[in-house]
Amino acid sequence: MTKTIILLLLFGAASASFLPSFIEELFHGDSGDVFAPVARIPYTDLLNDNPYVDPFILHSMKHYGFFYVVDVPEYNSTTELKYMKEFYDLPEDVKATLEIRRHNPENKNAYRGYCPGLDDVEHTLQYKNLYNIGPHETRAPMTDKNDDDKMAKLRYDCQEPNVWPDTGDCGFDKGFKETFQTGFEFRRNIARAFVRSISRALEFPKLTSLFAEDEFSAMGLRKYPVRKRINDNMYSDYDDTLLRELEHVDSTITVLSTFENPGLQVLYNDQYRDVPVSGNGFIVNIGKLVDDIIDNQLTNVKHRVAETPFDRYSITYFLGPQFDADISRSMTGARTEAGRKYNIFGEWIKDYLGAIELFYY
Repeated sequence: MTKTIILLLLFGAASASFLPSFIEELFHGDSGDVFAPVARIPYTDLLNDNPYVDPFILHSMKHYGFFYVVDVPEYNSTTELKYMKEFYDLPEDVKATLEIRRHNPENKNAYRGYCPGLDDVEHTLQYKNLYNIGPHETRAPMTDKNDDDKMAKLRYDCQEPNVWPDTGDCGFDKGFKETFQTGFEFRRNIARAFVRSISRALEFPKLTSLFAEDEFSAMGLRKYPVRKRINDNMYSDYDDTLLRELEHVDSTITVLSTFENPGLQVLYNDQYRDVPVSGNGFIVNIGKLVDDIIDNQLTNVKHRVAETPFDRYSITYFLGPQFDADISRSMTGARTEAGRKYNIFGEWIKDYLGAIELFYY
């Protein structure tokens, strides 16, 4: 009750009749859990732009760098995890038909599709499998004009359509596609609603216009297999912990599903701490590129994935600004870090796409 009173004094009383139960949910968990106060926002309230959620999101993003979205109607993380496992259990020759062309030159898809895991002890910093899904199912054909215009060609590349399994098992193929098309929309809805929330909370009304389109939003189905051997490059420089995913800060807006899998850690008060799992909800955080645009008002938290003794599955969704969004200046007109080299997001994504082709995420 004391926490409730303090927050109401800080943020102002909300008129929603369900606020007390929301506060109780917000502070669930062991009182010794450093992340117990992290906001847990109901999906419907977030999407309906209920203003009472804004101060809670803002507080969590300032102090912890992430928050949870919970109570998602008709979402079932168990179904997603089931289809992920079934996909990764498919024969390699079947999955090869979906590989990006850097792995399978016979295929045309460069970014959407399957990236096999790598275990090169000397050179590879990651050991994971990835299946990448985007917002496009079709795209207009490239014209001669597109071919002569580098930026138009890049727009075309950014609209690469998805590739989906065609295994001959109609039940699996249909279920997989429908499950992850729906999952993509859940995550895109959350990311866009988050932009609207921080736009209101920080009084940056022009922010939402930067995200009117999402030409290169992406959802990655990730499997981190149990390591066959230790990669010496995967020990943390910070505290010598063996990692599945190296310490990093994201660039755009991230909506993450860890299911019931531990391993995710964030840097909080100079110490990496375990993040409670997402369960049947989602974890949301913000990256450096977007935080610069809002004048670094939030925390773009450094995070990593510690080594686990089991196959670990997660889903990451990234929402960036639209292709033509001006990323050179912040909401107050200050020069951004990206603005030292780029004017619009499309220019930034060009280099990012090159990095994808070289390092497979």
